[in-house]
Amino acid sequence: MSRDEHHAPAPRRPAWPPKSAPRLFVPGPLELGAQVTLDGNQAHYLARVMRVGEGDAVIVCDDATGEWAARVSDPQKRSVSLEVVEQLRERETVPDIWLCPSLLKKDRFDLVLEKATELGAARIQPVITRRCVADKLNLGRARAIATEAAEQCARTALPELGEPAKLEALLSGWPDNRTLFFADEEGGDPAADAFVYSEGPAAILIGPEGGFDDAERAAIRAHKQARAISLGPRILRGETAAIAALSVWMAEAGDWLDDE
Repeated sequence: MSRDEHHAPAPRRPAWPPKSAPRLFVPGPLELGAQVTLDGNQAHYLARVMRVGEGDAVIVCDDATGEWAARVSDPQKRSVSLEVVEQLRERETVPDIWLCPSLLKKDRFDLVLEKATELGAARIQPVITRRCVADKLNLGRARAIATEAAEQCARTALPELGEPAKLEALLSGWPDNRTLFFADEEGGDPAADAFVYSEGPAAILIGPEGGFDDAERAAIRAHKQARAISLGPRILRGETAAIAALSVWMAEAGDWLDDE
């Protein structure tokens, strides 16, 4: 044996779980040694799309305890059983910000659900106003969109998703301790300035295509927790306004800030 061979380093073990491991939200609570059996679309995804086999890794989250590594113990065509073997991360801390977007056409509201989840909204509360082009929301489908967005960007928390509420009901039942920033096309404090001095729980209310009507705007402005904000000199579509406002809030008052 040569000198170089004698001192050759041992080969590295591949990282486990691998970064390419499938990621899913599953019913919880999860704990070390827990057995999880998945069926339906999740089993189809693992067995037919990802083609997992016995011993393969799957990353699972339960929106309560955090993120766990699990090992496939029994892969079948219609069900896949997992054994939870290691906790990877605790559930992330979520800033106390609600997004209250008025309902839009389905594809545009899907985008709001997806991006609000990625950006870290604690709650998405759909709102029905007089100029909304839609007045219904399939909550099951909406939750699936939010869950898939969270899985895709490695989140360990899901936003709460409220039933669509009429604007009048939203205002009448509004919490006394939560500031309601609303994007007003007629003007208000610049959003970044308003957000940077915000303290405590907050929410952002976004109007529909065409904006709030005069009566709605007056009712919002009269609410003691409401504060009008401006999103700049350009008129933004509903989905753009929602994404932009939440992004600015995260930068000025949320968890994009330096911890120091």
